[in-house]
Amino acid sequence: MTFTTLEDAGKFYRNYAKAAGFSTRVRCTNRKGNEIKNQLITCSREGKWKSKISPTEKTNPTAGLNCPARIYIHTLKDVGAWIISKVVLDHSHPCCPSKAEMLKQHRELSMSIRRTIENNEEAGIRPSKTYQSFVAAAGGHRELNFIEKDVRNYITREVRNVSEQEDAKEFGKYLLRMKEKNPNFFFELQLEEDQSIKLAFWADARSRAAFEYFGDVISFDTTYNTNRYNLVCGSFVGVNHHDQSTLLGCSLMKNEEIESFKWLFQSWSKDSFDRNWNDFLLNFGLGDNKWLSGSREQAERESDAADFHTVIPCATKSCIEAQFQDAYTHAKFREVQAQFRGKANCITRLKNSALGYSVYEVGEQVSSSIFNKFVVTYDSVAAEVKCHCLLFESRGILCRHALSVLSFEQVSQVSPRYILERWSKKVKRRHTHIKSSHDEPLMEPRSKRFDQLVFRSQNICEFASESEELTAILHRAYDNVMAEMEALKAKRKGTSSLSHEDANLESVNELQSPPRIRTRGRPKNRLGSKLEKQIANATKKKKTKVLSEVKVMFFKFVAIEFIFLVNSLGNVCMLYFR
Repeated sequence: MTFTTLEDAGKFYRNYAKAAGFSTRVRCTNRKGNEIKNQLITCSREGKWKSKISPTEKTNPTAGLNCPARIYIHTLKDVGAWIISKVVLDHSHPCCPSKAEMLKQHRELSMSIRRTIENNEEAGIRPSKTYQSFVAAAGGHRELNFIEKDVRNYITREVRNVSEQEDAKEFGKYLLRMKEKNPNFFFELQLEEDQSIKLAFWADARSRAAFEYFGDVISFDTTYNTNRYNLVCGSFVGVNHHDQSTLLGCSLMKNEEIESFKWLFQSWSKDSFDRNWNDFLLNFGLGDNKWLSGSREQAERESDAADFHTVIPCATKSCIEAQFQDAYTHAKFREVQAQFRGKANCITRLKNSALGYSVYEVGEQVSSSIFNKFVVTYDSVAAEVKCHCLLFESRGILCRHALSVLSFEQVSQVSPRYILERWSKKVKRRHTHIKSSHDEPLMEPRSKRFDQLVFRSQNICEFASESEELTAILHRAYDNVMAEMEALKAKRKGTSSLSHEDANLESVNELQSPPRIRTRGRPKNRLGSKLEKQIANATKKKKTKVLSEVKVMFFKFVAIEFIFLVNSLGNVCMLYFR
């Protein structure tokens, strides 16, 4: 058999091996200079490996069984083809076609599978869950041409390919990339004498803007340790108007000593931090910041949208409840509603009153025979109500005891001081115009192109799947496009030059390094001595030049005639057997 390229010959033998139930490997390749002359491809169970460890101590599985199956490929240089000149089909072991797909050589991860693995790893989905999603989509394990181990190996080899020595450098590069995207991204590092990270603090523009609204109470949590370097991971967290946690800053600390906390808190209220933020507000438009969203921001955006498009019905006929319904976010209004529902369990008694100032005792029934008593004061002149349970002072909402007194006083509208802007859904907060900082994944050009093609093809496939006729049209289009792309790829494969006029990113990406040549020690001959030898042989070459040219022409003619006869004989045989 003859093939156009060596790769085609190797691919043919691999496909044959999969159908027959074994795998292959390249045993040896002979070169003359930079050109490959021939190649030996054998069964992967060729040879015999002997362990240096005694079998009494440990035994490892081995595949080598001195299998003789092989093919020998060599080039027909003058006709630009590759021919299989020797074939051994017999094996020293049984072959099983049904198990061939489990052999390592025949397992592969397509571009689509690899991109899904990368995206799932970025989202924090475990490899086992990723693999099970592939199984479910394919309709079973047998429909996949890879196993879970391949998924884990790809993640370890390609996705998590940053070594421990490079972690700190990658972290520093990440901070610089964020700073380049937005000047208000703030970070501060303190290093040891060996330049290792001792303390780190960083916060983005959105976190700093959110601090203006939600910085009244801040929680600093250091209960998390990183698993590799045992650094303490700290987070500055506030609560937004939807009663959700919002991230205001992050830190890494080598220890939890007093000096570490001092440095960290000084970095949090640093003058340059505030100056950078103020300069940012003056010099940059808040709506022009190009940031990628994170999960906390997305949760807040979803809640803002729900507040805008939906309304939670009032649980009572109270005008005060309707007042809170109109002003507060859904999350906070639900807390207010809980107080209105609890008001039904309260009994209000007036203790004394003078000059518009009244003192009430509110009994709240908590069981069939138990009442808890609360003292509530109401100033009708100042429209001020206070309860000793201090719920408004601690949570920012009126308690059921105060609401019971207001109902007793027949108050229809509460003072604006009890409708806090902190929980309002109508305030246009500046931080909502800034997307939180998130690093872009470092993708190869091919991965980017693949994602773009998949994104565009989804709409086409969805439209074509409506009927068999549309599906057939798309299949024909795919076949035509595939043929055109294969023709272009074959044409480029034969290109031997590249100039500045026709060069582009695509052609440059296809450039390959020259094959590596194995050398043993220094060259035996000097460059000068080689040149002297060539000059000395010049006269001898002239004498044999004519004879050599005649021989070359003769062998070319014989080879061409031989191939022509073989092809002609093949055509005759095909006609005969028909």
